[in-house]
Amino acid sequence: MNFIVENWYLFLLALVSGGGLLLPMLKSGANGLSPAAAVLLVNREKAVLIDVCGPDEYAERHVGGAKNVPVNDIEARLPAVVKNKSVPVVMVCASGARATRAAIMARRMGYQNVQVLAGGTKAWQEAGLPIDKKA
Repeated sequence: MNFIVENWYLFLLALVSGGGLLLPMLKSGANGLSPAAAVLLVNREKAVLIDVCGPDEYAERHVGGAKNVPVNDIEARLPAVVKNKSVPVVMVCASGARATRAAIMARRMGYQNVQVLAGGTKAWQEAGLPIDKKA
């Protein structure tokens, strides 16, 4: 017990460093799907990619094969684009913030398997996956 009292700072350092090692693992699960996982979901389970950016931003560049449903129109337009609420849906935007908001809205509408692409269009492009750009 005397050792612990005299070396409390070592135990504190061990706890902080252990927490620092675990933090990225916890964050990766909370922040959404990696681009590779999204591709697997599309290929294996026929997931639908929904780009929630505005029409101008979507026209400029978007994830290949994604359908445009701006975040402000999710409630009105998503049911026409994805009729089956059990089909996996992957929300995409430039960085992930709007996609997270859209995912929350879709879950409230009854969509059962809604994911967010972590890092958005930028992460998709950095992974070397196809981007549709304005001609």
